[in-house]
Amino acid sequence: MQNSKTPEEMEAAFGHQLRDLRLRRNIDQRQLAEQAGVALNSVKNLENGRGATLTSLVKVLRSLGRADWLETLAPEVAISPMQMLKAKQPRQRASKTKGNANA
Repeated sequence: MQNSKTPEEMEAAFGHQLRDLRLRRNIDQRQLAEQAGVALNSVKNLENGRGATLTSLVKVLRSLGRADWLETLAPEVAISPMQMLKAKQPRQRASKTKGNANA
């Protein structure tokens, strides 16, 4: 199933979620910016779906106690070297069929 939202719509939706989270914590934008160590405009831009740097986003989410949002984007998958050795290699070719002289 494909997402029918445009990147701009997704950014706006994320900004609304960020704003709602901030308001539930009863923090104004200036306080959040100070706690996160980012510029006030960075907080405003994130909440308005206009973006900011990845560093600002990480700092804001950490200040709000929601750094776990980022972990859902790229969860850590630990594969041991032994598992890699035991895993079957994908086939590189089709096998020849018996009795097929043209193969």
